[in-house]
Amino acid sequence: MSQEGTLLSSGHPAETRSPDVYSAACPTRQLLDRVADKWTTLVLTLLRDEPMRFNALRRRVEGVSQKMLSQTVRQLERDGLVARTVTPTVPVSVSYALTPLGGTLVGALQAMIDWAEDNMAEVSKAQAAYDERRLG
Repeated sequence: MSQEGTLLSSGHPAETRSPDVYSAACPTRQLLDRVADKWTTLVLTLLRDEPMRFNALRRRVEGVSQKMLSQTVRQLERDGLVARTVTPTVPVSVSYALTPLGGTLVGALQAMIDWAEDNMAEVSKAQAAYDERRLG
């Protein structure tokens, strides 16, 4: 029998804990670190419309190294956000697609990108004003 905040097992109540993102030990922090990463954001939003091969992702995401892209898609696959498909051709073809779970995240990431694009001019002005105060 369970109640909110407790789990009864073998006659002994045991506390269950809700995630606390402000706790250093909370695994949610690790997930937030990954999903807030620029490479993760760019890869997931590119995969929103269609699966893509590794090299197509690499060409589309300017500035990402092969090593960083490989690490990013590997972690996204581990987290269940991206599915990797290997086609046995010569050479082997590897493509990536969003999973249903990854699809639930893309809307929030696109909203963040839209906000950044909509507010970049204002942020740039604030940065210039700050720099002027600090240097002047």
